[in-house]
Amino acid sequence: MSKHIFLLGFMGSGKSFWGAKLAAQQGVPLVDLDRWIEEKEGQTIAELFAGAGETGFRALEQQYLHGLAGLPPAVISLGGGTPCFFDNLAWINQHGHSVYLEVPLDLLLERLRRKPTRRPLLAQLPPEEWPAFLEKMLAKRRPFYRQAHQTIAYTGDEEAFFAQLCAAAE
Repeated sequence: MSKHIFLLGFMGSGKSFWGAKLAAQQGVPLVDLDRWIEEKEGQTIAELFAGAGETGFRALEQQYLHGLAGLPPAVISLGGGTPCFFDNLAWINQHGHSVYLEVPLDLLLERLRRKPTRRPLLAQLPPEEWPAFLEKMLAKRRPFYRQAHQTIAYTGDEEAFFAQLCAAAE
């Protein structure tokens, strides 16, 4: 792998899960941007959101994203909103190969219900409001995600999905 592979997608799309598998297969590090920020700031993403608001968090996120330019090639798992703010998407596409992990809304909802507390945007809503909220957020973010260099749609065939992801890294 000669450049960064950036994994884009909505929360719950599997960026961290598939990123770890791809990084291991490629023999390169995985950088989970959210975990990277938490480690450097000494706070969780939820705490950062609560303290700085979404605008403040997104500015911090952009700083850490741009700081990845100096790293050797890695698989980089982005936060769901990362490509949707500032110049982030243009920067991502300029500094590596971007791959949108497209997952159906019903599967996103199922995955998110398993671990809701880690998601600042969901923590404020009762679970019965999640479907409408997720549909609205995904509609806003999808145009950004679709500007990735490549889209891989999850159809339930994990082996084929991972094969496509590995091919994207070549």
